[in-house]
Amino acid sequence: MNKQKTKNLAFMSLFIAIEILMVMVPFLGFIPVGPLRATTLHIPVIIAGIVLGKEKGAGIGLVFGLSSLIMNTIQPTVTSFVFSPFISGSILSAVIAIVPRVLIGYVAGLIYELLKGKNETIAMIVGSFLGAMTNTILVLGGIYVIFGSQYASAIGQDFSALLPYLLGIITTNGIVEAIVGTIIAVMVSRILIKMN
Repeated sequence: MNKQKTKNLAFMSLFIAIEILMVMVPFLGFIPVGPLRATTLHIPVIIAGIVLGKEKGAGIGLVFGLSSLIMNTIQPTVTSFVFSPFISGSILSAVIAIVPRVLIGYVAGLIYELLKGKNETIAMIVGSFLGAMTNTILVLGGIYVIFGSQYASAIGQDFSALLPYLLGIITTNGIVEAIVGTIIAVMVSRILIKMN
């Protein structure tokens, strides 16, 4: 029992270090794409959810969320106000920055836990994909619901065109990000589960 706790603590430390490293290395964790920053930070969160369980996955997601809030505060773009309460003046920015990221690991871990008895590989694939899409849909949905008109103005869009614009991001970038994340997460998770 103590050996497993030590192993889990080592894995948690490793995942936290990976998240921080990805944030610090330019174009690795946050990749500028127009007014947005695409990200690869969801991948370690998904892996943690699958390998260590939904609660620990949520903990690594919290690291992602806090790093997003910090990054958008200290290196702002025109849309950083949606992730930083220090820029927007609204605590709801912290909700958008943190809650979807916590839920990535929780959803990935929960889906994996529910399906692994039937087929472990399918459980990893579905958990990884849904974890990634949870982030995309909740972040963009939160932006639309909470900061829609301000966000549309910041990116030079008319508010009436914002919903189709965000849906376009979900169905293109979001799905590609989820597929790439799923492939990497499944490969790494298989190795780590054998080690754990």
